[in-house]
Amino acid sequence: MTRITFCFITILMAMAPIACQSQDSIDLIVQGDHLVTMDEAMTVIENGAVAIDDGVILAVGPATEISASYSAAKVLAGDNRIVMPGLVNGHSHAAMTLLRGVADDLALMDWLNNYIFPAEVQFVDAEFVRIGTELACWEMIRGGTTTFVDMYYYPDTIAGVVDSCGMRALISATVIDQRSPDAEDAGDSIRKGSGFIERWLGKNDRITPIFGPHANYTLNADQLKATRAAAMAFGVPISIHMSESPFEVQYSKDTYGVTSIELFESIGFFEGPTIAAHVVWPTDAEIPILAERRVGVIHNPTSNMKIASGIAPVTEMLAAGVRVGLGTDGAASNNDLDMWEEMRLAAFLQKVEQMNPEVLSAETVLRMATSGGATAIGLGDTIGSLEPGKRADLIQVAFEDVHHIPTYDVVSHLVYVNDEQDVTSVVVDGAVLMEERRMLTIDTQRVTREATELAARIQSALEERNQ
Repeated sequence: MTRITFCFITILMAMAPIACQSQDSIDLIVQGDHLVTMDEAMTVIENGAVAIDDGVILAVGPATEISASYSAAKVLAGDNRIVMPGLVNGHSHAAMTLLRGVADDLALMDWLNNYIFPAEVQFVDAEFVRIGTELACWEMIRGGTTTFVDMYYYPDTIAGVVDSCGMRALISATVIDQRSPDAEDAGDSIRKGSGFIERWLGKNDRITPIFGPHANYTLNADQLKATRAAAMAFGVPISIHMSESPFEVQYSKDTYGVTSIELFESIGFFEGPTIAAHVVWPTDAEIPILAERRVGVIHNPTSNMKIASGIAPVTEMLAAGVRVGLGTDGAASNNDLDMWEEMRLAAFLQKVEQMNPEVLSAETVLRMATSGGATAIGLGDTIGSLEPGKRADLIQVAFEDVHHIPTYDVVSHLVYVNDEQDVTSVVVDGAVLMEERRMLTIDTQRVTREATELAARIQSALEERNQ
């Protein structure tokens, strides 16, 4: 950041400077008619702006004050725009965009064992993961997601895509005790995952390599403990499916004599940072464990509904102090990566489940998708709100379309009205990834061509297999 001084000259009988104003030269200013900061006080600034330099938010305030204090190399104008933190997708399987619609209208275990696992062994390789992850990143950026937590195979390939497209991600090396596309069993998964973490830990500030043990029914207790030990050795978190379905809970009871979360607690699994996806079936005794162990719970309402896994007790978990964020899950069980849809459905599910329209307000759900989601995945001090010192991950949302007329309450509209197509510009770590709906970091024509060609090969193979 450099210093520039502008002197205004006025001629009165003779030329003499009468006023000087000092400005800092910075990288970027993002303006908006409404600035929804998502700070602790839920501050909303009318006609505001965010000053950004070297990937960091320097100042947040009225646009006139920001413009008076800073001179930016680039300005994103804010007419008819809401500026807010980027959305945090706490659970995804990004490359599964290429399996979107392959197997629908099935229960979880039928879907996994008879369709998804076999399809992955047959089709998934590094090329599949590269193309599928690029497709997912394109979809997520377009919809205003700036950070995601991923669990899939070939994590080095995923990290390469995230590196090039500019998003922020926690990328899990999947651990599963069966032959998978990139490993033979749990031990092989942990060894290869350790190599991935060694290669990427500290390499890119936007990429956090972590472990992703699949679940307690695809790994035994010793394998789960071994995965936690490996994660502790590297000092990285774990992302895992947890208490997702009645099958899982019953499996844990039959195998270990305790419910799922009780099992994880009994083996010391929560000794390190844990991101728990789904958590649909926690007992009243397990919810305090999640709070005490600071587990980040990721609610996936669309996927949970589609596979009929159930309705997570989100309001009860929040009331107990559990850190709760939102996620889309993979596009094979959703079937999109739209976080705005997740917000709406999260709110509506709790309201109808409890027959109480006052539960899970728009503000609460918006927090789950931003600052609360960031806290749930361990990045609450880094992203999730527009505050000086945090990394500059933010989006502009248009509110000029017919469904935004009139706008009485900006926060209400973001949750109950907004669509992913309303997102116009996306900034991650101070870099503009999408400007006025134009993708800047992904070759969308190439990705479309490659995804279409690969999908045709998958379709042909599926038809041949089913003959």
